[in-house]
Amino acid sequence: MARHRAWRAVVAGGLVAGLVDIGAAALINRTSPVIILRAIASGVLGRAAYHGGLPAALLGLGLQCLMSVLIAAIYRAAVTWSPMLHRRWVLGGLAAGPVIFAVMNGIVVPLSRAWPRPHYTPVTIVPNMAAMLLFGLIIAFFARRS
Repeated sequence: MARHRAWRAVVAGGLVAGLVDIGAAALINRTSPVIILRAIASGVLGRAAYHGGLPAALLGLGLQCLMSVLIAAIYRAAVTWSPMLHRRWVLGGLAAGPVIFAVMNGIVVPLSRAWPRPHYTPVTIVPNMAAMLLFGLIIAFFARRS
């Protein structure tokens, strides 16, 4: 029963955080969520993702959901090792945001075929970091309920 509840929290938290992240990216970049999904798919397809139509956007959606659920699973595992993350879930979620941002932009994106590469300025990093703080809070919220 507890395992079932934990997996439900991981999947629900990951999916909610991932979908909110797509919306946040669309708002931050003042573009369509479909373009954001194609940008995610470009991690696998490179520039071709922007000419891939609906299949490329669906690939991006699948990749976003997969990555978000994986991140939520890693966070949930951390909660089992550190009960403090369970008790202080807001702080845990806020701490997770910058870590997720650093791993995605320092490891995942550079190892992918993503195009164009993200370029952050002092003005653009603030809303992007805020989105990652929200992402972390969402997965922490769901993890604490498991």
